[in-house]
Amino acid sequence: QVQLVESGGGLVQAGGSLRLSCAASGRTFSSAAMGWFRQAPGKEQHFVAAIRGSGRTANYADSVRGRFIISRDNAKNTVYLQMNSLKPEDTAVYYCAARTTEYYSNYHGDYAYWGQGTQVTVSS
Repeated sequence: QVQLVESGGGLVQAGGSLRLSCAASGRTFSSAAMGWFRQAPGKEQHFVAAIRGSGRTANYADSVRGRFIISRDNAKNTVYLQMNSLKPEDTAVYYCAARTTEYYSNYHGDYAYWGQGTQVTVSS
């Protein structure tokens, strides 16, 4: 089975930066699109960013475009989310997810595997 483990969350002041990591298991990591989603307590899960299996193309939610950067290192079976210019509204649990196909999606139902989540808290 595919396993995903997020790390790098924490507390940061508004305007600061954090880098999240997601370590993935599996023999076909390089061919699987990866995504990041986030969820605040009592709210629905929202798409953040996704990247193609090759790492050459990516997609972002409007709320994070220009501030967040998704990347991957297939040799390390790891996907990253660099978060810059953080805002209090970015506070949420961030989840890493994997598809079973090469192209990304912004729909949570298209992702088959999920990590445990990592908390990001942005103070004002």
